[in-house]
Amino acid sequence: MMPRQLQLGRRKMNRILIGSFMILSALLVACSDSGDNEKGVDQALSNPFTGFASTLYGDAANWLCHPALSDADNVCAGNLDTTRIFADGSTEIESHNREANPAVDCFYVYPTVSGDPGTNSDLEKGPEEIFTTLNQAARYSRFCRMFAPVYRQATLAAIVNGTFADAGAVAYADVLDSFKHYMANENNGRGVILIGHSQGAGLLKRLVMEAIEQDEYLLNHLISAHLIGSAVRIPEGADVGGDFQQVSVCRMADQTGCVINYSIYRESDPELAAGLAVFGTPSNGLTAVCANPAALAGGEVSFRNYFPAGGIPGVIGSLIAERVDGPYAESASAPPITTPFYSMPDFISGRCILDENGISYLQATANADASDPRADDFNGEFTIFPGWGLHLVDITLLMGDLVELGAAQSTAWLQDQ
Repeated sequence: MMPRQLQLGRRKMNRILIGSFMILSALLVACSDSGDNEKGVDQALSNPFTGFASTLYGDAANWLCHPALSDADNVCAGNLDTTRIFADGSTEIESHNREANPAVDCFYVYPTVSGDPGTNSDLEKGPEEIFTTLNQAARYSRFCRMFAPVYRQATLAAIVNGTFADAGAVAYADVLDSFKHYMANENNGRGVILIGHSQGAGLLKRLVMEAIEQDEYLLNHLISAHLIGSAVRIPEGADVGGDFQQVSVCRMADQTGCVINYSIYRESDPELAAGLAVFGTPSNGLTAVCANPAALAGGEVSFRNYFPAGGIPGVIGSLIAERVDGPYAESASAPPITTPFYSMPDFISGRCILDENGISYLQATANADASDPRADDFNGEFTIFPGWGLHLVDITLLMGDLVELGAAQSTAWLQDQ
């Protein structure tokens, strides 16, 4: 098995090896006895979940996004049109176009959003789950068939009362069950991108460690893992090792079988400066990954952001610290936004940082200009949860970059098949 840490990507190297192997095989066959052909064995890898059927996820009603759902019931078929607002105040409408016949799949697990009173949520598609899936995952439908299960996640109440770890076992069982059902009944040999944020990223990290890295078939069908806001840790200076033994950090846009991972803090975050960061922390001698999808090779670059134009529902909306009221400095006299999303090109930029406290994070900076009509800041922090930084908008700030990278990785994976 080729090591995943090669920057050219395992599958790109495989093309070279396969070509050499075919030449060598032809020479060996030419020199072999005719009887040797009878000893040939089909070495094709098989899907480890063939024949599996989930009683829960066999019902499309327990999915937020699924090809079997009607557009009215499929969250990932929602309206994603966006008003782009430029520094001079001019605007343009960007329409979102879903791929009619995607060649690859995306499997998304949403973050902690449930305000249900127990430590685990129910299986209802609440406004929080719908809103978050539309904001964080649906845009991948530009090139992906979308799958997003409803799962009994550990709730906000579990964070407050200290039962998050115990509740996580129930949540993971649902995610594993849904993934096995997807692989057995829907995948049909297609490549898949895993997408998750916060709790969702943590559950998918466990899935990679305990299932995908243990099976060559699953590894070969992993296009990439976009695991945001929950640390994947590596030895400092390495791209593999630590949490993942075969899935390396993505360093090039055409690299596949790799992971994107980061957490975002504002450049001027006082809690970060005080060493109080919750995300991106080191552990057991390992450093958190920071792989910026907007600049995999490093350096400062603008982010392609997508903000919701409407309010954020449920308890989460009530916990957001409001620095600004939308994208305009004077919102009362600003032109109305008629699309469900807006974007501010070249407004937020950032780069990966490893600070003196060992915190590895993606630093975000608002490129404010008091003379233009756009607001000079953006929202992203919670009113509670000190040290969480811009966790709420980890994906929002780089949504366009994540989708662009996922599309490039998918193209590379398909070319290698």
